[in-house]
This record gives sequence, structure tokens and C-alpha cells, in this order.
Amino acid sequence: MGQDHAFMRRLLSITEVCEEMDVAPSTFYEWRATNRAPKCLKLPNGAVRIRRSDFETWLAEREVAA
Repeated sequence: MGQDHAFMRRLLSITEVCEEMDVAPSTFYEWRATNRAPKCLKLPNGAVRIRRSDFETWLAEREVAA
């Protein structure tokens, strides 16, 4: 396993993010279109990925006190 492979393991697909959050992909795309989604990377092949760290930060920023 090289360094590139380790980097790719820290990247989440939109499907993985949606599964973790239990939301439909259409919801994620709506958030993305309205700048409410976590930061995304567009890879040279056109695939969109989200860094695990950006996803975790994005979730923490949405935390509200009970």
C-alpha cells in the first residue's frame, strides 16, 4: 500500500456520506447546489469525493446543544 492508497482511503464518495447520514443522494446534491454540503473534491475523472476530515468538521459545525 502506497501513500496514494492511504490518501484515497480518507476520501469518501457521495454514496458513503449519504449512507452515514441516512439521506438520499438527491438531498446531498441539493445541499451542494446551495453551498450547504461539506467541501468536495472533483477528481480528474469527474468523480466527487469528500475528505473524511472535512466531513467530520462539517458535522461538528452543525452540532447544537440539546
